[in-house]
Amino acid sequence: MTSSSRSLRKLGTSDLEVFPLSLGGNVFGWTADEATSFEVLDAYVAAGGNFIDTADVYSAWVDGNRGGESETVIGKWLASRGRRDDVVIATKGSQHPEFQGLSAANIRAAADASLKRLGTDHIDLYYTHYDKPEVPVEEIIGALDELVKAGKVRHIAASNISAQRLQDSLDFSDREGLARYVALQPHYNLVSRDTYEGELQDVAARAGLGAVPYYALASGFLTGKYRPGVTVDSARAAGAGKHLETERGRNVLTALDEIAQAHGAEIATVALAWLAAQPTVTAPIASARTVEQLPALLAVADVELTQAELDRLTAASQ
Repeated sequence: MTSSSRSLRKLGTSDLEVFPLSLGGNVFGWTADEATSFEVLDAYVAAGGNFIDTADVYSAWVDGNRGGESETVIGKWLASRGRRDDVVIATKGSQHPEFQGLSAANIRAAADASLKRLGTDHIDLYYTHYDKPEVPVEEIIGALDELVKAGKVRHIAASNISAQRLQDSLDFSDREGLARYVALQPHYNLVSRDTYEGELQDVAARAGLGAVPYYALASGFLTGKYRPGVTVDSARAAGAGKHLETERGRNVLTALDEIAQAHGAEIATVALAWLAAQPTVTAPIASARTVEQLPALLAVADVELTQAELDRLTAASQ
């Protein structure tokens, strides 16, 4: 199936049109080697996908890695495939070991380093990865605006930020006529709703921001592979498995099982479809270590849940 037969979604107030599933690049150069990463990227784009998410810190937590491994893999893929204009590249700054924080000087240096690793002259969507409340929003927005005016960044976005800091940033941009956040990357999924729903989501809705949730599948829990008595071989098993211990987690799995069966769909697809249908959400982020994991993610573009099914999942996840 080609991109022409699948609907792209407008990202917030930007001119970016993106596939309803953003491919997470956190695994590239970590649990997926370069060759496998290329295969996953090829298969994602071949299916109509165009929205690739990474960060400069991926994957500095791995022994022997320095950060930037994911961007480097994506940069090599872009160079070898000649597909730069076919994809929307999103990356984030503030967490790389050599570029910590959100001072104006650091934002400039981190963005330049990301551009070099990605082998491109522009980043389509550039996020502040983690807000640093000790830095005035005026300094952060001012530096990001410079990147936009220089043509290095097309649009700016925020992740891991409080509702008040987000509102303050938007107000400053509006008051001074500077680049304005168009998107927000919150931690949000069927078993983790509390950090986004409420004040933060309200700010995003009022400002017309597109939400691009991370941990959309709760580190794999919402794929359905975590069950009582089942051992899963995954780098993220400990984090995902903890949801089995909660009533919310068990109720969500039960509802997902029934709805997935009704649609002849994978559990992961249904979990992503619920998320994609929530107010403000443009495209959930999910990563694939192998090509075999992709179809269930890509199918979110084709599965439409009824209002009753959405309500059932919402109730199960309260």
